[in-house]
Amino acid sequence: MLNAGAGTTVAKRIQPLLSSHDWEEIRLDVDGSVKPDIVGSITDLAKLCRPASFDAIWCSHLMEHLYAHEIHPTFVQFREVLKPDGFALIMSPDLEAVAQHMLTQGLGAVAYVSPAGPIRPLDMIYGHSGAIEQGRHHMAHKTGFSCDRMGTLLLSAGFSTVSVRSANFEVCALALMPEAEDRRIQPQLEACGFDFRETVTAAP
Repeated sequence: MLNAGAGTTVAKRIQPLLSSHDWEEIRLDVDGSVKPDIVGSITDLAKLCRPASFDAIWCSHLMEHLYAHEIHPTFVQFREVLKPDGFALIMSPDLEAVAQHMLTQGLGAVAYVSPAGPIRPLDMIYGHSGAIEQGRHHMAHKTGFSCDRMGTLLLSAGFSTVSVRSANFEVCALALMPEAEDRRIQPQLEACGFDFRETVTAAP
């Protein structure tokens, strides 16, 4: 499994998968100081990795750090480096949920508390202010997603089936390659707390 944008934190949300002998985590990050297995930008994924070399891609809160025009070609590269029966699991802030929170609670109201500290709408829209203040300017957000936008972009990149849900200010998308077996993948993801059974699945 490629952990795209691994950062410094342990991928706790998919730990049940990674603790299995069936999976090996390969960490990719643009910041060499976090000691990833692969140093580089996700926008250069096809240059950094061999075609059809991964069973899965885990991409948690990375895509919003790209410019809008970089999203489609990056999702195309996801498809290129995944095996025919692989899948991508992608998370990003849900700007529609953030907007609703701002309308009801205000711009400065804390939405939730993360390991990095309190998270407010400004952090979800523009990037975590504490990290940016420390000089980590690559942590700034340059685009955003709703469920509809995330699903549409993944389908346009060539994924055969995409399921998207929203919860806790987060868009979560499961993108399947043509030969991926949903009945095999779903139980593994459910063990990690990801349940797409009640979401609308879109196919081209």
